[in-house]
Amino acid sequence: MPLLPSAYHPPLFFRNGHLATIYSGLVRRVPGHRYTRERLDLSDGDFLDLDWSHADSPGQKAVILLHGLEGDAHRPYMTGSARLLNAHGFDICAVNFRGCSGEPNRLFRSYHSGATEDLDAVVRHVVEGKGYPEIFLKGFSLGGNLCLKYLGEGRRLPGQLKSAVAVSVPCDLHSSLRQLLSAKNILYARRFKRHLLGKLWIKYEQFPEHISKADIGRVKNLKDFDDIYTSRAHGFADALDYYRQCSSLQFLPDITTPTLLINAQNDSFLGPECYPRKEAHGNPRLFLEMPRYGGHVGFFGLNNQYYTEKRAIKFLEEAR
Repeated sequence: MPLLPSAYHPPLFFRNGHLATIYSGLVRRVPGHRYTRERLDLSDGDFLDLDWSHADSPGQKAVILLHGLEGDAHRPYMTGSARLLNAHGFDICAVNFRGCSGEPNRLFRSYHSGATEDLDAVVRHVVEGKGYPEIFLKGFSLGGNLCLKYLGEGRRLPGQLKSAVAVSVPCDLHSSLRQLLSAKNILYARRFKRHLLGKLWIKYEQFPEHISKADIGRVKNLKDFDDIYTSRAHGFADALDYYRQCSSLQFLPDITTPTLLINAQNDSFLGPECYPRKEAHGNPRLFLEMPRYGGHVGFFGLNNQYYTEKRAIKFLEEAR
């Protein structure tokens, strides 16, 4: 599919990628949005907490929202999306990945960029347990990579799954890691590491037989975290093996569900490999939009309605 032109033209202040990213992540507020929580027990003995919000009229269609690294259902990009989708008649199932709902998960493993078995459990629950005749996916950053991998890895997808949107996606995880470890992103990387180390200390308290204080002391950057914890807890040889197996880039040619990928050209988290022009040209079901501005999940819009929130509704309604 040819690349899509973008209609995103933010105010001058938000054309700076870092300012857009920081404002949207730390300053933006979406007041008044309320969820109802449901706990989904998983086959391995763990759980996911799902936060639901509903349209005013009885819902016949639901969007599953997937957050980014160290996010949760209450991040502004999640609640902003949920609010606008509810207003357009979509019910929302906002997924909190393992360990991200405010309560530690039960197992040594947690979540990662390729854990599509958890997404599949949610999809099956929404289709079979809730009975929605139409469902959709929308993922952000890590959640976007998870979404794209799920759609393209060859599993049998339910017919109720109609389309998907992925925003600010590190399609090549190693490429994105190299960007995050560069000087321009040092503040973001430090913030991510601080949050991840906090989770790792909880794992140490739960499972001291699986990880030691010395292990935690060796985590100096995000790659170290993936070498010492992510790969060990989830069955990968090391961080590079994890990035290789879980990057969604390799799965894009096999996506058959209509899917919109929006990656801003000034997203400092994304390397060149995260803009899959060739894959979009070769797949009529994959639509790639690369706005000049937007930073990382920072597509500011007037009236607190972000460009990607409005763009997603248009795509989901048209690509059914």
